[in-house]
Amino acid sequence: MTESNVPPASSSGPTPPSPHDLKGALKAFKKRIKIMRLDNESGKIAGPLSSGRSSSIVAINPPNQFPREVWDELVKQGKLKYEGQNLYQLVE
Repeated sequence: MTESNVPPASSSGPTPPSPHDLKGALKAFKKRIKIMRLDNESGKIAGPLSSGRSSSIVAINPPNQFPREVWDELVKQGKLKYEGQNLYQLVE
């Protein structure tokens, strides 16, 4: 009894994410952190003549539409920094 739907086992290990996936993931990460910071800043009470306050958000959970391997590769490339507990920070 053979199963034709099972791909052959590969001995080369996991394939690295494509540059297209990395670019899309980084763009999604930047957009998510920007939105979270704006949302955090808008909730703070400040006087009408003050300049407001800046957000204290520096690390977030990455968007879940990309696998962990993508985020690990972005850390390896130096574009993100892993902060622990599935939190990543944008390296500026």
